Amino acid sequence: MKSYNWENRVRLLITVNVLGSAGPLRFVVSENDKVATVIATALKKYGREGRLPLLTSDVNDFFLYSATAGIDGYALGPSDLIGSVGVRNFILCKKQKQPWMTEGRGHDQNSKRGWKAWLTKSFNFKIHSH
Repeated sequence: MKSYNWENRVRLLITVNVLGSAGPLRFVVSENDKVATVIATALKKYGREGRLPLLTSDVNDFFLYSATAGIDGYALGPSDLIGSVGVRNFILCKKQKQPWMTEGRGHDQNSKRGWKAWLTKSFNFKIHSH
C-alpha cells in the first residue's frame, strides 16, 4: 500500500478484516496512531456501514492482529503505534470471555482451546445460497 506525507504526517491506507463479516474495512490512519485508536476507528466505520454481526463499540473487547502473523501470532498492544508494525493488513477479533473468567473456576485445558475453536469456526464461516 502507498503511504502519503501530508503536513509532515505519514498517512497509511490500511485494511482491517473483521472476523465473521463479509468484507474488509479500508481507511486511512496516521502512522503514529495507537492500535486502540485504529480499533475505535474500525468499529465506528463498521457500525456506520451497518455490517453484521453487530459489534460492541468498546475497544477493550477486541484484539488486532497483523494479517501476516495471523491469529497464531501475538495481538498488538493497545498503545503500540500502528506504523511500527510494518504491515497494512490486519485482522480484528472479538475477545471471548471464558467460563473460568466469569464463573470463578480454575484455568483448564478447555478454556485455553475455547477462543481458538471460535476463531477457527469464524474462518470457516460459509454463506449458503438458497
